[in-house]
Amino acid sequence: MRSWSLYALLQTPGGPDASGGGVGSLLGLIAQSSLPSKIVLLILVVFSVLSWAVILRKLQQFRSVTSQTSSFLDVFRRSSKFSEVQSVCKSLGQSPLAGVFESGYIELNAQLRQPVPGAEAAGRRTLRSVEALDRALLRASSLEVSKLEHRVNFLATTAGITPFIGLFGTVWGIILAFQGIGESGSTNLAVVAPPIAEALVATAAGLFAAIPALFFYNHLTQKVKELASVVDDFSLEFLNIAERNFS
Repeated sequence: MRSWSLYALLQTPGGPDASGGGVGSLLGLIAQSSLPSKIVLLILVVFSVLSWAVILRKLQQFRSVTSQTSSFLDVFRRSSKFSEVQSVCKSLGQSPLAGVFESGYIELNAQLRQPVPGAEAAGRRTLRSVEALDRALLRASSLEVSKLEHRVNFLATTAGITPFIGLFGTVWGIILAFQGIGESGSTNLAVVAPPIAEALVATAAGLFAAIPALFFYNHLTQKVKELASVVDDFSLEFLNIAERNFS
């Protein structure tokens, strides 16, 4: 008897088979929506796809940057000559420290080639300006941090703008829904519910695009801050070594 009751329930129009599933109903709402609503949904889909492309690309980049930065620091601290570190810069080029080191190394060599009165008699090369070397390292650090931040701000834009785009689509859909209710003169739930549901899809799509964008924007921004701190520490370490050995 219980088996027969379950079978009868599944065959009724209100049973699970007749519902078509949540995904099918959602696609049906989108297909029946107005042209402005479809344009809004298309814009939100584009934002969502682009933001996920940025997220995946930056996560991959930061994994490589973290790994190569660790390797570069190991080489830098084990080497006794800057020329030895210079030889590995190309193979560890994704590390921001490689770019900072190359800029400092170029400035250091340019200063050491210039003769300093009294230094030649002592048989040693002397650093002419610590401030100039510091400025070169600072410029390189800013450039490397800018590379790390590249496209991350797009996630903030997505997180900020897509909820409002979705809200616009919802408001527009509700306006059309009330116009339809006024024309039909009926407040029956069967008449009112579908157009309002269509309008709310835009808000859901806006949140679907905004939430992961905001989460990963905060995550990636924190990673940039951590790497920027590593770059600053390395610049000071490079400057101290140069000043200690060539001043």
